[in-house]
Amino acid sequence: MIPFLRPRDPFPPVSKALRSPNGLLCAGADLSAERLVDAYAKGIFPWFSEGEPILWWSPHPRMVLFPEELKVSRSLRRAVTRGDFETRFDTAFREVIAACAAPRDGQPGTWIVPDMVRAYTRLHELGYAHSVESWKDGELAGGLYGLLLGGAFFGESMFTREPDASKVALVKLVGRVKALGVRVIDCQQATRHLASLGAREIPRREFAQLLAESIQCRPTGRRWPATEEAWQSSTTSP
Repeated sequence: MIPFLRPRDPFPPVSKALRSPNGLLCAGADLSAERLVDAYAKGIFPWFSEGEPILWWSPHPRMVLFPEELKVSRSLRRAVTRGDFETRFDTAFREVIAACAAPRDGQPGTWIVPDMVRAYTRLHELGYAHSVESWKDGELAGGLYGLLLGGAFFGESMFTREPDASKVALVKLVGRVKALGVRVIDCQQATRHLASLGAREIPRREFAQLLAESIQCRPTGRRWPATEEAWQSSTTSP
């Protein structure tokens, strides 16, 4: 059995998460910005389907990508170098999350239900959630979104409509968060795709400790500059 949280109830310790299903910690509560920021800072995230109560997870082990361990294949490096895609940040968050929520081949539904879309759009409005977008010929070709809290970035989902579009977005994300001093990118669940890009699994206890060291205080949200040029200008201006 797992606890069912009322709106003001705190999360139980992540060590209480179930082994099967892996990482299920509790249910209930809400998707307010305050609740979500608190959850991610503790290594907890919501994941549920339409018609289910809100379910909160903290799996063991945890898939993470350390920015310095990103693996970029030669073909992907060429795509980045050639400028196959124009990269933008935080200019089409709603379009990115909608694309991530769209049905995919072989999947009967999506966990990015309307309540989740509204909740993460609110986090974007507050400056916590960010999108990285790959554009081609004026069209959104791929991208990803997630949360930045202190020295940790929590990746939520990515999509692609053109080969390498989402991977280029990830490369650009890593460049940006490295400049911010981010220590870890949370990938939540292990996949071969993420492993091919350098992500690896670490114990939940190690992940929780890493977050405790990386998120020293309640973060203050802000939007990211939309382009790399604007970003460089913002970081060099007095």
